[in-house]
Amino acid sequence: MLGAGWVATVMYLSLTPHPPEPMHFLNADKLEHALAYSFLMLWFCQVYQQRAPRIFIAGMLVTLGVGIEYLQRMTAYRVFDYVDMLANGAGVLLSFIFINMGMGRIGIMLETKFFKIAE
Repeated sequence: MLGAGWVATVMYLSLTPHPPEPMHFLNADKLEHALAYSFLMLWFCQVYQQRAPRIFIAGMLVTLGVGIEYLQRMTAYRVFDYVDMLANGAGVLLSFIFINMGMGRIGIMLETKFFKIAE
């Protein structure tokens, strides 16, 4: 449940005409893309402990990032950018690596405590 909310938040921020810009330096948006997708992957990797679901989620998040870029291309107020796709994928990959190095399980703790649906 919380994970779906995080995905919806990333989608909203990616498609809204005037998203907040918390960082102000050259190519800050690339770091924001990487951090957002890294957070999503980290969250879902903590909730789903088996390798197969993690690989599936990684693929879905990369697909989401690519799809959002194509949706941005259809708007008059957002810009299509292959480098954004790369930043999204880099964020997914970094979290996949970190989680396999033994990062904590806060995601599953929160999902279990608040929604009692995660295993």
